[in-house]
Amino acid sequence: MANLTVTHTEDITLNGQQFGGTTIKSFSGISEISKRILTITTTECVIGTFSSAVASAGHYTAADVRYIRFTNLDGTNFITLTFRNQDNDEFAVKLDAGQTLVLNGDNANGMTAIFNATQDADAASDTAFGSLTNIQADANTGSCDLEVIIASV
Repeated sequence: MANLTVTHTEDITLNGQQFGGTTIKSFSGISEISKRILTITTTECVIGTFSSAVASAGHYTAADVRYIRFTNLDGTNFITLTFRNQDNDEFAVKLDAGQTLVLNGDNANGMTAIFNATQDADAASDTAFGSLTNIQADANTGSCDLEVIIASV
């Protein structure tokens, strides 16, 4: 087992004043790393599935996943990442060319009970968080390479 250390640094000086900062997060007990570069086409596809036990390649134990990083390696096109939980709640994120998105799991329970989604603003206070079940991706106008790193205990 190993420790994964993630360092996030912002460096900006505006009108002679420094506004940047550095945050460091360590994940202990990491025993599995998956690093892949996937070609994402304009047809939506599942790029990872999550449940209570590993069933096949590209499948992860939700409770064990602590960290996921997505980086769009394309110089022009964006990728849509869609996250779904066991209640079929979904949220989608536009990952533009050259951008990175990090999804941290719960410190103790990984990707279990991490998000709820609703279109109804009045229901936004409902905190019945669901567990991540899959991630889908599709590119907007042309195929893109997507780098994915998943770290699990």
